Amino acid sequence: MQQQRRQPELVEGNLPVFVFPTELIFYADDQSTHKQVLTLYNPYEFALKFKVLCTTPNKYVVVDAAGAVKPQCCVDIVIRHRDVRSCHYDVIDKFRLQVSEQSQRKALGRKEIIATLLPSAREQRKEVEEKRIKEHLTESVFLEQILCQTGIHGSPSIYPFEKVERQPWSQEDLGSSPTSDAHCSVAVENRTVSSGPSLLTVFLGIVCVAALMLPTLGEVESLVPLYFHLSVNQKLVAAYVLGLITMVILRI
Repeated sequence: MQQQRRQPELVEGNLPVFVFPTELIFYADDQSTHKQVLTLYNPYEFALKFKVLCTTPNKYVVVDAAGAVKPQCCVDIVIRHRDVRSCHYDVIDKFRLQVSEQSQRKALGRKEIIATLLPSAREQRKEVEEKRIKEHLTESVFLEQILCQTGIHGSPSIYPFEKVERQPWSQEDLGSSPTSDAHCSVAVENRTVSSGPSLLTVFLGIVCVAALMLPTLGEVESLVPLYFHLSVNQKLVAAYVLGLITMVILRI
């Protein structure tokens, strides 16, 4: 009965695919970047099978290009760049990750990942890492909404969210007002306060660590009350968010 109810919701090509990162950056003089890892998440209540395709398969080696992901689990896909030459610099290649149900052949969803080979550059790498952190934070919020707001028939309910950025003081604002010295002191104080991690970030990190230390559902021999037992899915989200918080704190 559950399969029959869920089937109308699984329209070909419309199933959201959650994979991180969505862009692969390889650096020619850094061999540690010649191997990248894609993580495919399955927040649904049914198993998925996946397949990785590429526009230039002769340049890459994909370990386990096809496989399956259990419900509410994730799997790592290793991609190696095997043709590192200067003629391939700044050339954009594409990977396509297709997912489907194990009992069907049609692709229920797909996701494209961009791959680029670049020469080593500190400033460029810094920009890419900052972009990845923002993307990781955005996907973590979206994934948490999917896990917490799953609708009927296992189809996720998606909710929009906004990103607000704080605008810094401009040079005109600081010099045009007669109280420019006061503005300068306020700006310096704001920079000093924001130099370290916020209390909210530290609090979220402590909550995630505490969640990981709690027993998992199904453990019988435990002194912790049953309502404090967490599912594997909840611990996966806690570990995911804790990793993001750690990255943000290290960047600060």
